Amino acid sequence: MKVAAVGAMRRAKLVAACSFDVFDTFVVRACTTPDGVFERTYELSGLSVTHPNVTEHFTQHRIRAETRARDEAKKKRGSAEVRITDIYSFFPFKLFGLDRDALNDLAVAEFRAELDLCRTNPDMLQQYLEMKRQGFRVGFISDTYWTTKQLAHLLRNCCPDLSWDFLYASCEHGHGKSEKLFAKYLAEQKVDPAKSFHIGDNERADIQGARRHGIRPRYYPQASAQLASKLQREAALFELLSPGRPARLDHGLRTLRRMIAAQTAERSPAFHLGMTVIGPVMAAFEAFIESRCAALRQASGKVALGFLGRDGFLSHRVWQNRRDDAHYIEVNRRVAVIAAADTLEPLRKLLETIPALDAHSFFGISKVLPPAVANFFATHSDGVVKGSELADALPDLMSRRESMQLASGMRSRLLDYLRAAIPEFDSCTDLVLVDLGYSGSVQKALRRVFDREGVKIRLHGTYLLSVDDAFHDLPRGDSASGLISDLVVTPHMKRALLRNVALLEQLCSSAEGSVRDYCGRDVLHETNPLPAAQLACVAEVQAGAIAFASAARDLAATYRLQPFIPSDVSARWTAATLARLLLLPDDDELALLGGFQHDVNLGTATLQPLIDRSFIDNQLIARGLSSACAAEEPPMWLAGSLASISPAHSYLYTLFGANRLPPDVFGEAACDRLEVGLFKADGSASMEQITLYRTGLGDIRIRIPVSRRMKIEMIVLPLAKFARAGILHGITVQSGETVAEAAKSADVTALPDDRLTFANLERQGRHYHATSEDGCLIVPVLAAKGDVSVYTVALTSLNHDRISTSRPAASDENPWRMIASQLGEQGTATAT
Repeated sequence: MKVAAVGAMRRAKLVAACSFDVFDTFVVRACTTPDGVFERTYELSGLSVTHPNVTEHFTQHRIRAETRARDEAKKKRGSAEVRITDIYSFFPFKLFGLDRDALNDLAVAEFRAELDLCRTNPDMLQQYLEMKRQGFRVGFISDTYWTTKQLAHLLRNCCPDLSWDFLYASCEHGHGKSEKLFAKYLAEQKVDPAKSFHIGDNERADIQGARRHGIRPRYYPQASAQLASKLQREAALFELLSPGRPARLDHGLRTLRRMIAAQTAERSPAFHLGMTVIGPVMAAFEAFIESRCAALRQASGKVALGFLGRDGFLSHRVWQNRRDDAHYIEVNRRVAVIAAADTLEPLRKLLETIPALDAHSFFGISKVLPPAVANFFATHSDGVVKGSELADALPDLMSRRESMQLASGMRSRLLDYLRAAIPEFDSCTDLVLVDLGYSGSVQKALRRVFDREGVKIRLHGTYLLSVDDAFHDLPRGDSASGLISDLVVTPHMKRALLRNVALLEQLCSSAEGSVRDYCGRDVLHETNPLPAAQLACVAEVQAGAIAFASAARDLAATYRLQPFIPSDVSARWTAATLARLLLLPDDDELALLGGFQHDVNLGTATLQPLIDRSFIDNQLIARGLSSACAAEEPPMWLAGSLASISPAHSYLYTLFGANRLPPDVFGEAACDRLEVGLFKADGSASMEQITLYRTGLGDIRIRIPVSRRMKIEMIVLPLAKFARAGILHGITVQSGETVAEAAKSADVTALPDDRLTFANLERQGRHYHATSEDGCLIVPVLAAKGDVSVYTVALTSLNHDRISTSRPAASDENPWRMIASQLGEQGTATAT
């Protein structure tokens, strides 16, 4: 009884407490990751002046110094806890022109970096104060190399009136939270663990450590696994897009994105995409537009702001969220180009971009259908022609007078619409045109319209993505500027972004169909051919983007962050955020967006799939990785199509976009020779020597050209002789008038598996194994579309450690020499 009474008295003296982790919980940093502090240290230490452009070198040496210091401490004391001076004792001072006396200077610079970057987390401060009001003892327990004195300084720098009951720094106690620090805290503070809480972001140290000592943990994760994966890919993209630039100092953009995501109730995947990816891009674009308008108002007279529909729809909604001084004006390339025309040439160039159209579509574009044009359509099968064919024939089908009447009518209706849509149109001196981008075709066409009609308004294109060399001939007074300009990303990478920008266009566009004409202030739209489910998904993405933009301004002010102030940093991180979605989508995004289609938007109802996996598979087999990466539209989302094969394929495409996919590594090289059998319908056969190629990924490509004249019925490949076991990826056929033309053709047909014959080969799915040395693959020869067909077999050999390449002898430079001679192409046939 006495023991029980003593125990009860002891428990009665215990107190309830609530402890908080410090970094990434109570305090957040205005950088992408904790090692952003090291980048800021490099700047504050003065080394950025004496040793410029070595940010990453300094950061990695600082990380390495901490690893070495902790390893040494673990060996000597059994604990990896160290102080900041212990860390810098392992720093390579001489490398940076310093002596060891600089140790304290670097430690001071790093603490100044912490003071500069750390912010109080308002959510945690509110919980902290609430726990105090409820009578809990409150304080901090941190795994850190900063002392309690330094931690106290840091906390009060973030929140000057902050007070606490206890403060523990692991480096002063020789143990971390996952070791003995919680036990020390419970004993010294006389805390009842069953009535106490600990709040932190680290699963092992904060959650498991607290739970092991009976303390109730509250998990405060920095980001969901889904968002963390996106952020990691963005960091890789940033370093690829902006080599040598500080990669972790983003003015708090990532911190803001994490906080908004954490505070937003769980919604649909589409809403989440809008909130975490599209929203940050649109918020940065909004700040860029605001800055541009402010500069023009300061330098010019009366400025009007117009967002171009349809692509400018989402950016206009984001802008409207806080102000009502802008106009949504529905002017697209089609109506602007027609209105600006003074010859047939603009209409011809427009038609060249349309894959196919009929007479009805042509009338929808031009509002006229001259008899000669109608007859031209009638002479073609089903009345459908390629836009390029019609463009070539147009000068013989329409007179100059007809084209001038077409342009004059559209010009008149367009100006009437602009005056109705922009009430201050006739009194403004400058009109800012906001659009996703790219070459300013609408801006240039409007300039010609204004000049023809005597409208003196200056035009200023303001774009998310700009093709800057397209604006070299703007008239004096006009201007064009892009948030993601060619000074932010290289022109090569810009082309990769624009090649995949159809996805962004779909996510930012209005659900209304494309504008086709005007009637007074009313806009006449085409019917939007996109599926209802896709439009609903886009609406949800846009809702998420607007939700982010709505919260971002206020929350950024609360956290004292400035991620969207127009700057080089903002532009580069916006480029990385957008490039990550377009070039390195994750599996969740592929599942959400993979079924999207893209409308051509030139007066036709043509839809193109964003992703076409089979097309890319065939290109990879027939033409190789580099050719697949350079494929023209469709598919509209080439990176997404490659990502549907594997994340590695989309990353290789990203390297291609950055001009870092060396052909000597990822191209094909001759590795061996093989005799294949060519069998004719009459039973006769010949054996021809074919070159085997090894790809950069270690696969094998075999290309066999045949011609109609050869009358080949089947091709026999003795697989057992060079790849007894393997994975057959597929067989494709290309056609052309010559071997070279066929090999380069992007029109690739895959042979179905049921057309192939496996002789003495056992198959299981794509895998095969030869049961004898005579194991062969028999490939039927199809009816040729051209004089020459090239059959390509792609496989991975499973009985080679690595297939080496060898340069052919000088006499055998042309690996298809023997077959080319039969085709009468000696000296002209070449392998891809």
